[in-house]
Amino acid sequence: MTFETTVPVRYRDLDPMGHVNNAVYATYLEEVRTAFFREEVGIDLADSRAALASIEIEFRAPVEGTGAIRAVLDVVDVGTTSLTFGYELYHEGLLVAEGETVQVAIGEDGPEPLPDAVRTAAERHATE
Repeated sequence: MTFETTVPVRYRDLDPMGHVNNAVYATYLEEVRTAFFREEVGIDLADSRAALASIEIEFRAPVEGTGAIRAVLDVVDVGTTSLTFGYELYHEGLLVAEGETVQVAIGEDGPEPLPDAVRTAAERHATE
């Protein structure tokens, strides 16, 4: 089951040519993760003790102007200490980017097992 949300394209996201700057896409993925943790796990991402371990973004088409991004998140993998999220970003019905991130649960001594609430929400959205 996928998780969907919308992310606004703000005027400040645009470069001088009127396209969303490539670095902003990482922020969009972060906003999607934040919404997932808030709405599905019931905690703020900042309180999750999760650290971003890796990020990959494939750009498919430029986003021109403001509006909204429809964001689709899938849980690709649920590990012992980490989650892998897959993303698709759409603007005006067009796939504009795909991405993947890995979040790792971090404790005082390094990686630690995922909290039960995180694991439960992630498994509910895991792709088969």
